[in-house]
Amino acid sequence: MGLFRSKGVIYRPVKDVNLGPDSTEFYLQANVKDHKEQEVKCLDSALTPEEQVQLAIECLPTSSEKAHNGTNSSFSRWTIMDYSRAYSSGEITPLMVAERFIAAVNESSKPPLRMGFFIHYSADDILRQANESTLRYKKGEPISVLDGVPVAIKDEMDCLPYPTTGGTKWLHRERPCTDDACCVKRLRLCGAILVGKTNMHELGVGISGINPHYGAARNPYDTNKISGGSSSGSATVVSAGLCPVALGVDGGGSVRVPASLCGVVGLKPTFGRVPHSGVLPLNWTVGMVGILAGTVEDALITYAAISGEISSHQPSNMLTKINLPLLPLTKSICDIKLAKYGKWFDDCSDDVILCCSRALRKLQDHYGWKTIDVTIPDIEAMRLAHYLTIGSECSTWFDSFGEKYFAEFGWDARVALNIYGAFSGKEYIKAQKLRNRQLQFHMKIFAEADVIVSPTTGVTAYSIQDDALKTGELDYVNGAALVRYSISGNFLGLPAVTVPVGYDKLGLPIGLQFIGRPWAEATLIHLAFATQAICLEYRKPKIFYDLLRKN
Repeated sequence: MGLFRSKGVIYRPVKDVNLGPDSTEFYLQANVKDHKEQEVKCLDSALTPEEQVQLAIECLPTSSEKAHNGTNSSFSRWTIMDYSRAYSSGEITPLMVAERFIAAVNESSKPPLRMGFFIHYSADDILRQANESTLRYKKGEPISVLDGVPVAIKDEMDCLPYPTTGGTKWLHRERPCTDDACCVKRLRLCGAILVGKTNMHELGVGISGINPHYGAARNPYDTNKISGGSSSGSATVVSAGLCPVALGVDGGGSVRVPASLCGVVGLKPTFGRVPHSGVLPLNWTVGMVGILAGTVEDALITYAAISGEISSHQPSNMLTKINLPLLPLTKSICDIKLAKYGKWFDDCSDDVILCCSRALRKLQDHYGWKTIDVTIPDIEAMRLAHYLTIGSECSTWFDSFGEKYFAEFGWDARVALNIYGAFSGKEYIKAQKLRNRQLQFHMKIFAEADVIVSPTTGVTAYSIQDDALKTGELDYVNGAALVRYSISGNFLGLPAVTVPVGYDKLGLPIGLQFIGRPWAEATLIHLAFATQAICLEYRKPKIFYDLLRKN
C-alpha cells in the first residue's frame, strides 16, 4: 500500500549474541507508572457472575442521591434496577413484560414501521424464561437484579435456541449453534431473559446497519435514518425501550457508532477483557464484545456480569484485576486530564462540533477537569491499516468455506469481500508494524492524560436509500465519517465508551467518546457517568415501547 515504509534493522546472527550476565546488549528501560484508578472496587476472580453483579449494585448511587441530583429530563428509559424493583414489589411480573415485549416486536416488524430489530426471536422461548423468572420472584428467590430483565444478543454470538447467522442466509448451515457464548451464558446464569438475536450488517462488513436479507434496523429517532452498524439491532432495541441492555461486537466502532446514532451508551472493553468463546471469529485481533445500554449504570451492571476469564482456562492476557467504579452522584473523581487533538476533534459536522465542544466545556466548568492539547500522528494511515487488518481477517475466515456461498451474499458484502481478498500477507504484516507504532504514540499520550476525548462519530444518522434496502450499502464517504473516531479502540485494543450529549438540528442523537489506557474501564465508566449527569436532557424517540407501564 506504500504506507508503511521504514528503514530496516540488521540483526546479528543468534549464535553471535552474548546472552550471559556480562553481555553488552542494550536494554531499553521501560518508564513504568502505576496508574491507580480512583474510587473503585476490585472483583475477586473466584466470584460467580451473580456475585459480580451484586458488587456492581453496591457501586451505584443510593436512591436519595438520585433524588437529590436527578436531571430535569422529561424522559428517561427504564433501567435494570427499575425492572428489579417492579418485579420485587409485585407491581408487574416478568411474564407480563414478556407478553408486552412480544406484542411490541410483532407490531414493530410489520408495515408501516418495519423496524428490523431482530433476525430471530421465539415467543415460546421468551415466555418459558419469563415463567421461570416469575416463579422465582413469587418465591422471593430472584437470582440477581438481572432476573427477568430482557436482554438482546447480536447475531454474531451464540445464544440457544437460535442459529447464529452473522447476518447471512447460510452460515448456520455450516456452523450450527450448540451452546451459548460465554458472555451469553453468564447473563443466563444471572436470570436475564434472552429475547433473541438482533439484526446486524451482513458479516459486519458495513457501518449503516442495512441488511438486504433481514431489512434495515431503523433508527427509533427517525425511521427513515440509519441506526449505524454493525450492531444495529442491539442499539435500536435499547433506544426503543424493548431492552435496557443488549450485547454487540465492536470490530470497527460497531458498538459505539450505533449507540451514538441511536442515543444510548456504548461500552467497548479492553481487548481480552470479555471472553470471545462462542463469538464468530470474523476479526480476531480487533473485534470485542461490547455493551449497549440506556444508562451508564446498566452498562456497568452488564460489564460486571460478563467480564473475566473463563475459570477453566489458564490465565492468559488478563494482565490486571477487574475494577468496578464507585458511582456516587454527589461527587466525581478529581484531577482528570482529557487529551484532545484539536484538528481531529473538529473534523466533523457543525452540529457535532458544537454539541461535543459544549459538553466538554460543561465538564471542565462543573468538575474542573483539564484539557491537554495533543497530536496523534498518522491517523489516516491508522484507519487504512485497520481496514486492511479487519478485511484480511474477515476474508481469511470466509475462505474456510470456499466460494460456494458467495452468491448468497448481498451486493455490498460481495464487494467488500472482493476488496478484502485482494490484500496481501505482506501488506497485513506492514499494517501490524504501524499498529505497534500507533500503540506507542497512544501510550505516550496516556502517560500525560487519563483519557483521549473526541466525538463518537463525524456525522449524525443519514437517510436510508431505497435501493440500499435491496442490495445493502457500502457508503465509504459517510462510512469514513462514522468510524473516524473509533479506530484506535479496535486497532490498538483500547477500551472506549460513548455517552449521549445532545442532538443535531433534526433531533438526531450525538455522542461524546472517551478512549482509555488498557484495562481502565472503571475510569471510563466514571467519566461517562459524570457526563451523563450534566450533559443531556433526554428526548423520547419517535418509536418507543414502555414495558413497565402501569395499566
